Amino acid sequence: MKKLSARHRLLAGALTLSTLATAVPPAPAFAQFGLGGIVYDPTNYAQNVLTAARTLEQINNQIRQIQNQTQSLINEAKNLAGLPVSTLSTLQNQVNQTRQLLSQAQRVAYSVQDIQQAFTQRYNGANLTASQGQMVANANARWQDSVGAYQDALQVQAGVVGNIDGARSSIDTLVSASQSASGALQATQAGNQLLALQSQQLADLTAAVAAQGRAQALDAARNAAEEAEARERLRRFFRQ
Repeated sequence: MKKLSARHRLLAGALTLSTLATAVPPAPAFAQFGLGGIVYDPTNYAQNVLTAARTLEQINNQIRQIQNQTQSLINEAKNLAGLPVSTLSTLQNQVNQTRQLLSQAQRVAYSVQDIQQAFTQRYNGANLTASQGQMVANANARWQDSVGAYQDALQVQAGVVGNIDGARSSIDTLVSASQSASGALQATQAGNQLLALQSQQLADLTAAVAAQGRAQALDAARNAAEEAEARERLRRFFRQ
């Protein structure tokens, strides 16, 4: 009788627990703290954290874009910055000096018309019909032409040599400016000025060669004219 009574009690307890378990609803996915009714929802909290992280990443991306744009503007400003030094005035002065020396050519200028006139009067074979005194005068004029031409050549060469120091100083300045250029425009301007300096040096070289060639040409023409006049004078002597 006691065994049945114990079994009945166990079955009754099991039924009671089962009924309670069925009657009690499952716990919700949030908790309530304190008397103020503050509710903590883990799912909502995780979503808010994820949204905040994405927003922060967008802000960081925008900051990086602004920084890149700012750096791009700074680089463009550097590329457009002008070269702070210029040797143009020095080059122009050197070119003008060489040009002035060429314009001071004595007797026979660097002019086609002037050369034609000089050769017609003093060098051409047509002058062999001139008198003895005129031949002597022409020979003296040709000698003065040659002496003046060689003097002109020496002066031009001296001017060209004098420009070497200025050219060396300009090269040092421009090379230094090119190496320390902050942008493409400054480097280009330095390169352009170096090309201008090179052109000026070529102009000086051309002037020196032209002056020397002029002197040699006039001297060769003088020798040829004197030989022709000597033969003419000899011919006239034998005809007497």
